Amino acid sequence: MQYSFIAFDTLEERNFKFINHYYHHLMLIWIQILLIHFMNMTNPFNPYLDKYIKANVLDFSEIPADRKEDLEKIAAYVESKIKKGETAELVYICTHNSRRSHFGQLWAATAAAYYGIENIKTYSGGTEATACNERSVGALLRAGFTVQNTTGGSNPVYHFQYAENGPQLVAFSKKYDDEANPKNGFCAIMTCSSADEACPVVFGATARVSTQYKDPKAFDGTDQEAKMYDERCKQIATETFYVFSLVKK
Repeated sequence: MQYSFIAFDTLEERNFKFINHYYHHLMLIWIQILLIHFMNMTNPFNPYLDKYIKANVLDFSEIPADRKEDLEKIAAYVESKIKKGETAELVYICTHNSRRSHFGQLWAATAAAYYGIENIKTYSGGTEATACNERSVGALLRAGFTVQNTTGGSNPVYHFQYAENGPQLVAFSKKYDDEANPKNGFCAIMTCSSADEACPVVFGATARVSTQYKDPKAFDGTDQEAKMYDERCKQIATETFYVFSLVKK
């Protein structure tokens, strides 16, 4: 008669297998944590803003050819500065520095970060100072920026962020030659016809590009207000992203 024996693990073997399984499971958790951290590092944008950009901003096919020619001048300025190892400074200018110029300033900074273009500083200004319009702030909030009103008052200083740990983009109304803005070597981007006509010369600018946009102010107090601010916000976002998509690092 033959007997068969069932081999049982010793206590030491069972403990070893348990510990090995435990550390294997712990390692998988750490790998997942590192992957999430890496994804946040490579794509640092606020989740809703990132979704907005992918859904609304990256299709450049509707930008007219003649408009692209003007936008390409901005890209050429930025690229020339980068090749020289200098900081490219963009100043977006409209009459009151309350709507379109702030859209330009904030979206340009965001586009540069999105495409990994370093040594970019963006500003805005007007031919007169009023306030960063609350309707513009609302459109940027709906796009996914976080915002903080840091001062209150009639011309509050806002801090916008496109990422939780990203830079604080400062926005308030001022004249284009305000001490907060660069004094020379910058590119002046004229976002409205009134400012373009009122400033035949922008002192200190080494480049000047006219990219005029319709003023959403015309719809203030109407049932089209939010729609038109969102439309202008999206248009300026798309065109600034087009600019930085052309820049070679």
